[in-house]
Amino acid sequence: MRDDAIVYLMYHELEVEGRPLCQSEPGYVRYVVGAPDFREQIHWLQNAGLRGVSVADALSSQGPGRVVITFDDGCATDLTVAAPILHEANFKATFYITVGYLGCPGYLVPQQVRELSDAGFDIGSHSMTHPYLSDLDDSGLHREIAESKTRLEEMIGRPVLDFSCPGGRWSSRVAAVARQAGYRSITTSRVAANRPTSDPFHLARIAVMRGMTLTAFQDLCRGHGLWQRQLRNALQTTSHRLLGNTLYDRLRGVILERKV
Repeated sequence: MRDDAIVYLMYHELEVEGRPLCQSEPGYVRYVVGAPDFREQIHWLQNAGLRGVSVADALSSQGPGRVVITFDDGCATDLTVAAPILHEANFKATFYITVGYLGCPGYLVPQQVRELSDAGFDIGSHSMTHPYLSDLDDSGLHREIAESKTRLEEMIGRPVLDFSCPGGRWSSRVAAVARQAGYRSITTSRVAANRPTSDPFHLARIAVMRGMTLTAFQDLCRGHGLWQRQLRNALQTTSHRLLGNTLYDRLRGVILERKV
């Protein structure tokens, strides 16, 4: 990986023993990382001389030895588990919040989002209700992208400038609405390392999956073997377009259920 490239990591809920997950569907659980695994990953980054930064940090300055850490959805473990581990390592991160999830079992409440912000972490939007943005008309896009920004800004008393696409469903329409709403960046599920020349409204981001070995995590952070993930991502993207989101999710659900 080139010295000016930087990997953006995507996390979701962290699993704590004895605590029910926010959702139980296989398609959700595969993105849940155990709290001990997350701690081990952060410790490895520290020991390897890599620094965890937010999206804002990555966009505002350049330099080697950094990895962007992001979380999607707004699970309660963002504050109770991830934040203390990150704070201990003196790492920054961006937490993308789905406004409509706030107050639901297992998710943050508005005051806790403010606590995350007050603790020095960046708050971004992950939409109002977590739909596939590619399925929405212009008014729906405005609600999910612009209104979620306004709601979060009222919640934390600070600008919300970064957006992540639910399910990674990005399009030029999404980018246009986000620009108009006043965002500075969009992260997707496109697999790649970002560079200073990357479009800030189409940033790549790579999911840290359940059961990922520490060796695989190390390779991911160093940008090793990304071509294999890129190939899988390209196949998934093609399947989305050919089958449509609803049929694709239905087929994926059947496959994942059979693996359980």
